[in-house]
Amino acid sequence: MKRTLVLVYGLISYLLFFGTFLYAIGFIGNIFVPKSIDGTPAVPLMSAIFVNAGLLLLFALQHSIMARPAFKAKWIKYVPEQIERSTYVLFSSICMLLLMWQWQPMGGFIWDVKDAAGKTILTSLFGIGWAIVLISTFLINHFDLFGLRQVWFYFLGKKYEHLKFRVPFFYKYVRHPLYFGWLVCFWATPVMSAAHLLFALLTTGYIFTAIWFEERDLIEQFGSKYNDYKNKTPMIFPVGRKKTV
Repeated sequence: MKRTLVLVYGLISYLLFFGTFLYAIGFIGNIFVPKSIDGTPAVPLMSAIFVNAGLLLLFALQHSIMARPAFKAKWIKYVPEQIERSTYVLFSSICMLLLMWQWQPMGGFIWDVKDAAGKTILTSLFGIGWAIVLISTFLINHFDLFGLRQVWFYFLGKKYEHLKFRVPFFYKYVRHPLYFGWLVCFWATPVMSAAHLLFALLTTGYIFTAIWFEERDLIEQFGSKYNDYKNKTPMIFPVGRKKTV
């Protein structure tokens, strides 16, 4: 019974994530959703800036702190290890849903591309960015990343097996293709509003901060394998290889 409940918990957490992921596409792209990143301002500009920055900070803190090994070591004293990742995914989804629900449009436009070809190019890049994000998760193991592999192993009564260090496809060209995809998603838009610009700037800052923490953990986990990979592979933009130190 316990194994079944753990599996159901993992599935619910994953489905909530996937629904949030799909809604985020519409939210950032201003398509198919009742409330998106742009719209008619409802509060004064400074209030909107503080609210939006606070929502992004909450998401960033949750996303980074709960991912650190030191936090996990303490967290699993209260949350069963087999659902630790699913719980992380659940909390991340809740923070993202809160952000999209309480987000405050700010008015004003930095750019508004009217040219049909320009719109098509930027909209296509937006879609390509989301595709890169999704494909990158499958390259490293989508189901492990979002907690399903952990709960499935537990359901089968098998001991969890940690993933080995691999460098598949996109990862041969940049160390963080998933983050590269996010940057494309956030910046490729035919209409850049003030609210969208704030979102893009703060999330970009978070991405580069998160990479620093993540790579420190990866070096600790994989040692010289990751250090060698880091020395010869660009971090996020595919602009050539580094020379091995």
